[in-house]
Formats: sequence, C-alpha cells, structure tokens
Amino acid sequence: ERRNTVVNAINKMPGCFCPMPKGAFYAVAKLPIDDSDKFCQWLLEDFNHNGKTVMFAPATGFYSTKGEGKNEVRISYCLNVQDLEEAMKCLVEALKVYPGRVD
Repeated sequence: ERRNTVVNAINKMPGCFCPMPKGAFYAVAKLPIDDSDKFCQWLLEDFNHNGKTVMFAPATGFYSTKGEGKNEVRISYCLNVQDLEEAMKCLVEALKVYPGRVD
C-alpha cells in the first residue's frame, strides 16, 4: 500500500515517472528538474509547504556513470500511508515553484 501510494502519486504528476519497484522500500523517480543534487538541497534549505518539506536522496549517487540520475531522486516509502500522502502533496507543490524546473 505504501509503495502504491508513492508510485501512483508520482505518476500522476506532470512530467514525472516512477516505475513500480520490485522490492525494498525505495523507488527512483524521474522528475522535471535540472539537477537532483540541487533540487534535494533546495527542498531542505529553501522550500516549505505549510511548514513542511520532504527529503529525498539525489539519484546521482546510485549510478557509476557520470551524469546518470541527474533528473532522478530516490524515495524511501517506509513511512505510514498518511505521511506519504502528505509528502507527495508537498512534492507537487515543490515542483510548481522549483526554480530549476524543466519541461
């Protein structure tokens, strides 16, 4: 249920894609962003929605090929469903205002 909550929410967001993970508690999602390292830092330092933000891992650290994962983030879905739903709402709002959004 937690996995489906995250994957389904991301796949409904314009410009986003998240394949269905086969195991673990992580998913990798492609987002319409210029740089996942900058995006993840921006989320923590400069963004909040109703006093909250979300924390992802830039996917660049999960590839051995330079440049891979630049528009991807790794998401843990080990929280409860309600918290994950709130996190996905926060992500939607963040993508609307992220200065490095690409379409």
